[in-house]
Amino acid sequence: MVFQIEISRMTTSNVIWVENYSTTVEWKQVLHWRWDSELPLECVTHFVRLRGAVEEAGTPRPRSWSDWSSWEEADAQKSLGPDSLFVFPGEKLVEEGSNVTICYVSRSHENNVSCSLEGVPILGEQLGPNVSVFTLNNVPFIRKTGTNFFCQQTQDIRGSVLFVLKVLEEPKNFSCETRDFKTLTCTWDPGTDTDLPKYRSQSYTLFEAFSGEKRPCGHKNQCVWQVAPDSQETYNFTLVAENYLRKRSVNTVFDLAHRVHPMTPSNMHLKSLGATNATVTWKVHSIRHHFTYLCQVELHGEGKVIQQHNVSVEEEGQCSFSELEPFTRYVARVRCAVARHFWKWSEWAGWNFSTLAAAPSEAPDVWRDVKSALGSCNVTLFWKPLSKSHARGEILFHNVVVENLHRPSSSKLFPIPAPASGTEVALDGCSHRVLVTANNSAGTSPAAVMVISGDPADREVEEERVEHTERGFSMSWKPPPEDVVGYVVDWCDRPRDSPCGLRWRHLGPNSTSTVISSGAFRPGVRYNFRIYGISPKRMAYLLEKKTGYTEEKEPSDTPQVLVYNLTSQSFTLSWKDYPTDSQPGFVRGYYVYLKSKAEQCQPEFQKTVLPDGSVGCQYEINDPEQKTLVVGNLQPESSYEFSVIPYTRAGAGALGAFTKVTMPDEHSHVLIRIILPMTACLLLIAILCYLKSQWMKEMCYPDIPDPYKSSVLSLLKPKETAPPTIMHVNDCVPDALEVVKKPEGSKTQFAGTKKSPPETARSRPDYIYLLPTENAPDPGPCICFENLTYNQAAPNSGSCAHVLGPHEAPPSQLGLLASPENFLKPLGQNYMNTLAETPAGETALNYVSQLASPVSGDKDLLPTKSPEPEPALCCEYRMQMAMPLGLASPSPNESSNCSPTAI
Repeated sequence: MVFQIEISRMTTSNVIWVENYSTTVEWKQVLHWRWDSELPLECVTHFVRLRGAVEEAGTPRPRSWSDWSSWEEADAQKSLGPDSLFVFPGEKLVEEGSNVTICYVSRSHENNVSCSLEGVPILGEQLGPNVSVFTLNNVPFIRKTGTNFFCQQTQDIRGSVLFVLKVLEEPKNFSCETRDFKTLTCTWDPGTDTDLPKYRSQSYTLFEAFSGEKRPCGHKNQCVWQVAPDSQETYNFTLVAENYLRKRSVNTVFDLAHRVHPMTPSNMHLKSLGATNATVTWKVHSIRHHFTYLCQVELHGEGKVIQQHNVSVEEEGQCSFSELEPFTRYVARVRCAVARHFWKWSEWAGWNFSTLAAAPSEAPDVWRDVKSALGSCNVTLFWKPLSKSHARGEILFHNVVVENLHRPSSSKLFPIPAPASGTEVALDGCSHRVLVTANNSAGTSPAAVMVISGDPADREVEEERVEHTERGFSMSWKPPPEDVVGYVVDWCDRPRDSPCGLRWRHLGPNSTSTVISSGAFRPGVRYNFRIYGISPKRMAYLLEKKTGYTEEKEPSDTPQVLVYNLTSQSFTLSWKDYPTDSQPGFVRGYYVYLKSKAEQCQPEFQKTVLPDGSVGCQYEINDPEQKTLVVGNLQPESSYEFSVIPYTRAGAGALGAFTKVTMPDEHSHVLIRIILPMTACLLLIAILCYLKSQWMKEMCYPDIPDPYKSSVLSLLKPKETAPPTIMHVNDCVPDALEVVKKPEGSKTQFAGTKKSPPETARSRPDYIYLLPTENAPDPGPCICFENLTYNQAAPNSGSCAHVLGPHEAPPSQLGLLASPENFLKPLGQNYMNTLAETPAGETALNYVSQLASPVSGDKDLLPTKSPEPEPALCCEYRMQMAMPLGLASPSPNESSNCSPTAI
C-alpha cells in the first residue's frame, strides 16, 4: 500500500514536503514514519496530512487515492516554559560542510534580541512577530567541544552548541597478510578521526563473504582474523566504517599463499673476520616445508650502502664480504621474502663489526717551521693525522729520525706518543734529513722525508697582495726554472696568537695556482701565505709571499706623531714608528688634519668640516710609506692643532685627539742657532778642562813654577840653552798684595788666590826688622812673610834683613818696605858668578817676597780691639834662590835694607 504524506508550515496552505511511503500493511497494524525537519518544530507550527492507495504489483493503471485526512497540527510552542527567550535546537550533531537552521522564540513584545556565532553578530529571517530563523551554510569544524551560537535579550542569554563531525573517510590501503598461516592481519589507513569527546561513534567491522562471518574490529587501523582449520586458501573481505552520520566500505580478495610476510631473520652472527674480509650467517623462520626464501644482504659503512648481495635460503643463510678497509666499523643487514610469490620483505636484522688493523698505507703529511740561530737552527715539525682509510688502525706513536748528511752514521730517533701532532728538534749548522713515520699495532707507515739545509734561512722575496673571493684566497705563482717535485703553501689560521695555528697544503709539480679557504679566517685579520718549491732532494725553498684580508676594516689605532724642525713658519710631522702590518686592512694613505683659530688653510690643504662641527684643513698622503710631512706657510707666534689618521679600503680610522703646537718668534731661531753652538763649545771646553785639569795645572800654574821646565815657555825658548838670569823687580809690575795681620801660629791667606801657606810650626819668631832706607819714615809695624814653596830642598837657606819699618803707611799707596836693589848686595860677586856658572837644570830662580804693612783700606780687616803691647812689627823679605850644593846661604847680616816703593 502507498501513502502520500504532505507537511505544511505555519499555515495549511504552505506545503513544504510531499513524500510517498510504501509499505506492507496488515490488519490493525500500527505504522511508523519519521521525518526530520531542518527547522526545529519548536520554532513554528507544522501541519501534516496523508492519503492512501492500494498498490498492486504489475498494475500500470493510475492509482486511486483515498480522501485526504484532516490536518494534524504540531505546535511545540505550547509546551514551552515561562521563560522569555528560547533558542532551538539546544545542541545538534552535524557534519562538517553541511547547512544548519537555528531559530529563537521570544515572549517579549520588544524586538531587542541580538545573536552571534562564535562572537560574530549575525542577522536572521523574521518568520513571525517573535520568531527569527538563522541559516548557517557550510558549517566549519572549529573545535572538538563544539561551535557556540548565542542570543541575548536584555539580561537573558540563551544559546546552542553545534557539534561538528569531520567527514568519515573511506579506509585506504586495505590489505591482509599472514606470517605463520595461522592468523591473518588486515590493516588500513582510517584517515581523519571523526570522534568527538561527547560523540564516539566511529567503528569498523570486517565481513568475509565466503564463510559469511562478521567480526567487529577492536582498532581503527587493523583487525586480526583466525585462519579456518580447513585451510581455506581464498578470502573475500569487506571492511565497513561508520559513525552517527555516515557509512563507508572497501573490499579485497586474495589467495593466502600469496600474502606471506616472513618474520625477521634470527641468530645472525660473524663467522670469520680479517683486516679486509668478513663472513656473516643467519637463520629464517620456516612456516612450510620446502619453502624457499630470497634474502637481501647489505653492508653499510660510514652511513651508506657499500655492498649488496642476494642469497636464496631455505633455513640458514651465509654471505661473505671482501675488499674491506682495515680497522673500520661496518654494519651487515639481512631481510628475506618468499621467493615464488613475493609479497613483502621481512624486517631488517643487523650485526655490527670492525675489521682488524693493518699497517698504515701512506706516509704522514709533514711540514716544518725553521728558525735560524747562530750556528744552529730550531726546527718545529708538524704532521697531520692520517685519514681513517690510511691509518688502518689506531696510531700509537710517530717516529722522527734525524740524519746528519755530513755524518750519515750519526742519526737520532725521537718517538713521539700519540696524539701529539708535532715536535721541536734543534739542529747544528749541517744539513739534515728528517724522516717521520706513523705506527699502529700492525706496523709502520712509509716515511715522509724532508731535508733541512745547513743554511735554512729563506731568501728575501717581494710580498704581493692577494684578493679574497667567495671561494677563498685565490693565488698563483710562476714555476721556478729548476726542477721541483711539488709545492707547499703554508699560512697561519691565527696569526696574532702563539702558536699561530700553522696550516699547509701540498700540491703537485704541475700546479701553479690554488684557492685557500678556512673556517678560521676572520675579517680584519691579515693572513700571510708562503709558497715553497720542493726540490728533487726533498729540500724546500721559498718562491713567493702573498698577503691579504678576507675583509678589510678601518684602522684600529692612530699613529703617535712627533714634531721636528720647529721654526717660526713651519714644522715637520713624523710617525715613522707606526706599524702598518698589524692594522685590520692595507693602509693606503693618511689624512693630515690641521686646525687654527684663523681657519685659513695652506695651499696644499683643503678646508673641511670635522666630525665635531669645527672647521679644519685636510691634506691627503697617497703613499703609505711616506710617514713625514713638512707643514709650511704658517704664522709666527700662532697656535695650531694637528692629527694624523690612516685610511684603508674600508675607510679612515676614528679622528682622535688633536695635538697642539705653538710657533716661535721669527727671530728666535736665529738666536737659537747662535746660542746653541756657543753653549755647546763652552760645554765642550769645560769638559776638556775638567778632564785635563791636571795637565792644565802643570802647564799653566804648577805648584812650583819653573820657567825652564815650563812647556809653555819652552815654545818661546831658543834652541840653545839660555843662561840663568835674575828677575829684577823693575822688570815687572807687581799686583797689589793685601796681607792681614794674624797672631803667631795662625794661617795667612792670600786674597784672590785663597791659598794658605804651609802650616808648619815655626820655632823662631816671624818678626824681624828691616833697616829703613834713607827716605823711609820711622819704623812702623810690619808683617813677616815667608815663602817656603819655591825652595823645598832648603827651606832655611834664605835670610831676612832686619830694618825698622814705618809705623803707619800712607793711606793712598802701598809702598815697598825695602828697595829691591838692596837684596842683591849680600850676594856679592862670587855668588853671582857661581850662579851664572851653575847649569840651568841644577839651579832654581831666586824669589823675594815683600809684604807691605796694612793701608787704610785694609783697616776693616784688622781686629777692632785695641792691640796689646807687642814687639815692633817689621817687613820681612825672605829670599829663596837656587844655589849649587854646598853653597852657604847668605848671612842674615847681608840682607838689604827695605825702602818703600810705590806699587
